[in-house]
This record gives sequence, C-alpha cells and structure tokens, in this order.
Amino acid sequence: MSLEKEKISIYMVEDYLLMRTSMMHIIEQDKDFEILGGYSCAEDFFAAFDGQPSDIVVMDLGLPGMNGIEATRLIKEKSPSTKVVILTSHENEDEVTAALASGASAYCIKDVESKEWTHILKDVYKGALWLHPSISYVANKSMPKPNSTDFDNLYTRDVDVNITSREKETLSLLIEGKSNTEIAKEMHISAHTAKAHVGNILNKLSVPGRVQAAVKAVTTKIME
Repeated sequence: MSLEKEKISIYMVEDYLLMRTSMMHIIEQDKDFEILGGYSCAEDFFAAFDGQPSDIVVMDLGLPGMNGIEATRLIKEKSPSTKVVILTSHENEDEVTAALASGASAYCIKDVESKEWTHILKDVYKGALWLHPSISYVANKSMPKPNSTDFDNLYTRDVDVNITSREKETLSLLIEGKSNTEIAKEMHISAHTAKAHVGNILNKLSVPGRVQAAVKAVTTKIME
C-alpha cells in the first residue's frame, strides 16, 4: 500500500560504491521512494542537502573526512525533521550510543536482508526507532534506571555533580563517540589530560563506562 505522500525523499551517503549503488537500486524499486542522490563523503552530501533537505538520510559511519556521527548531528541541526538511518558494519557499543544520542532513528548492520530494507525506511519515516537485532542489547544494557515512578518525572531529578566547563566539553565529544586521542586533538590537550577528564566524568556521574556516561548525560540533561 502506498504511503499518503508524494514520495519519501532519500539521500545515500556511503563511500563503498558497490554498497551505495546496490542499496539505491533496492530503494528505487519501491514507488514510495525518491533517491535525491548518492555520495561517498559527508562534505559532498551537505553541498546538496543544504539546498534540498530530504525526508531520510541513509548514513555510513566510517566515512572519509567527517564521520557519520558528526554528520548525523549536523543533519539534525540543519533539518530536525529529517530522519537519519545508520547503515554500517560497526557494532561497537560506543558508536551505537553516540549515533542514537546524535539523533539517528535507526541503526542497521549491513547484513540486513534487502526485503526488510524498505519496510525499515517506511517505519522510520513514520517515527519508529529501529535497531538491528545484533546490537539491540546495547539499548537494554545502557538504559539508566528511572529516578521516579511518576510518569511526569521519570528522569527529571537534578544530578548533583560539579561538572567543569572543560569536562562538559569533553563529555560532549564523548557523546559523539570520540576516543581519548580524538578528544585530545579536538580540545588541544594531551591524551593524558583527556583521559583524566574522562575519568573524572565517570567518577562524578557514578557510571562504569563511556556508554553509560553518554546515556546519563542525555537523559538527565546535564549538558544544558
């Protein structure tokens, strides 16, 4: 059954040509979709997207230049209504969490069956969150416990931590999935200092790892 819209517009950003053309071909077989373009890097994609935003962007993570997590965050800043579908071979917990925290609506591993693909895109277009079965455990593992049983105040309790401005900057990069080395480069500090900032954040948030820190930062609005 056709959706109640002219067509769902899609960009594909994937640096592997065979994968990009194959997925675009699958999508184009469904009359509900319109491919606006396929790109091998985020920089070329944004040159087109800025002039014509789409309903959905299918985004790889391991791109040359700007990576898929950075691109996802920028897409949502430029066009909040655009849905981002991550299509990747990466199953790293930090990257899954960072992608979702950056605004992705789906996280698909590249072995997803072609017959499922258009159904996933349609569900996401209608507002669904979709996680590939092989990484769905990440959401359960990282989910923080509610602070209340009151529906209006499940996660609104203030988190009493003294996060410095530099630690907030570090936490922001951590949410994006940056490694300590990448954080050090972004902040123009040593890797040792970046590691210390991350350690302080984990201690202050009382969490065991980076994934849990990112989830807690998002759900408790520490960054605001």
